[in-house]
Amino acid sequence: MNMDQLVRDALREQAAQATTAPPDFANRVLAVRRRRRNSTIAGAALATAVAVAVGVAGPAMNDGKDEPKLASQLDRSDIIAHPDQTPPRDLIAAGSTALAAYYTQATVKETADRGVSKRTYHLLNQKTGKYVKTTKWSFLDVAPGMRTAAVLEQGLPAKRIGLLNLLTGEVERWIPVDRGVAGVEFSPDGSKLVATTYSKNPDLRFRQDRDADGDDNPNDWMPDYQKSDRTGFYVIDVGSGEGSWSQVAVPEDDEGFGIGINVREDFAFSEDDKLVYSRVASNPGRQYYDFEGNEAAVPEKEKHLRYVEAGLSPNGKLAAGDFAGGAKTTASWINDPVTGKHLHKIRGQQLLAWVDNKRLIAWDIAQGDNEFHNGLVLVTIGSDKTVPLSGSRKGNDGADGRWQPVFATR
Repeated sequence: MNMDQLVRDALREQAAQATTAPPDFANRVLAVRRRRRNSTIAGAALATAVAVAVGVAGPAMNDGKDEPKLASQLDRSDIIAHPDQTPPRDLIAAGSTALAAYYTQATVKETADRGVSKRTYHLLNQKTGKYVKTTKWSFLDVAPGMRTAAVLEQGLPAKRIGLLNLLTGEVERWIPVDRGVAGVEFSPDGSKLVATTYSKNPDLRFRQDRDADGDDNPNDWMPDYQKSDRTGFYVIDVGSGEGSWSQVAVPEDDEGFGIGINVREDFAFSEDDKLVYSRVASNPGRQYYDFEGNEAAVPEKEKHLRYVEAGLSPNGKLAAGDFAGGAKTTASWINDPVTGKHLHKIRGQQLLAWVDNKRLIAWDIAQGDNEFHNGLVLVTIGSDKTVPLSGSRKGNDGADGRWQPVFATR
C-alpha cells in the first residue's frame, strides 16, 4: 500500500467518524512519510504494519512524541516578545499564534521599463528559533503546527509546489501542476492547499514617466492595473498531492480591461474550509466559489469580514473590523460577524491575527509617533493596554524594505 492510498484511507475513515482534521494534519502526514522512508529493511514487515495502522486509524493516533521538538514548541510561554527587534531576529508568539516568517519586497529591474517585485523571506528556523533569510522562494505559506511550509521557486508562475520541512530546511516532496501557480495558502486545518494560477507573473512592474503614487518620484514602478492574468485555482490534498483545477474568469469591461480585482488577487479558504474566495472591489468585498469553481453565496458569518486580515475569532462569534480612528490612540472595531454591528473598540491600527477569543495581534503606533512607524502589539478586548511584541517599522507605507508578517498556529 503506497502513501497516497494510506492518506486516502485515513481521510475516508476520519470522514466516516464525522471529525475534522487537526490543525497539524499536513505535518502529521509528512511525519508518517518520513518514518516509512527511514524504516530499515530488516524490520520492513513490522514497519509496514505500524505504518498502515497509523495511516488507517487517522492522524489522532500519532501524537507527535517521536518527532523532534520544534523551537516554537519548546518555549510554551504565553507571550514571547522582542520589542527591541525590528525586523525580528528571534521567535515572536502570543498564545497559540506565532510569527512564522516575514518578508520584505523590492522591485528588481529586468529591462529599462520592466521589473519584478520580489519578496525576500526570513523564515523561522525550528532548530534555533531564529528567523533566517532565504532567497530560494518567491512565495510561501506556513501550515498550522509550523513544521511544514508550502513554497514556490523563483520565476513565477511556478510549475511545482514544494513542501518544505522547517526543521531540516529540506523540501520533502514536490507537487507538480499543469498550470503556473503564483500563490499558495493552507486551509485552516492544514489538510488542503489552494494554489492560485496565473498566465503571467502577477508581480511584474512597469516604469512610469509620471508620479503615479503621489510621492514626488516621477519614475515609479507600478503594476499594469488594466489587466489581471489570473486564470483560476487548484484545491490540493496535502497528503496525497492530488487536486483539481478550476477556471475562474476575470471580469472585464467593454474594452477588455479587467475590473474588480487587483493584478495579484490570490484565493484563500473560507473559515470552515468548505469554499474559497478572493477579494473584490464591490460589496460585500469577497466573491466565494466551491471547489469546482462555481460562484457560491457568502457564508453568513463572513459577510462583514471585508479586507481585515484577522477575520473571525476562533469561536466564530466575533469579527475583526476596520480602523476606528482616534487622534491620540489608534483603535479598531470588533464586530458582530452576522450583522456587522460594532461591539467593541479595541486598541490597534490594523488587526492581523487572533490569539484567542479576547486577544489579537495588531499593528500599532506609539503615541505621538509617525503613523507609518508601527510595530506588532498584543491587544485585548476591554483593555486599553497593549503589549509590544516587536520594534517599530520605519519608512512609509508600501516602501521597499518594510517587513510584512506571516502568522501560523504553533
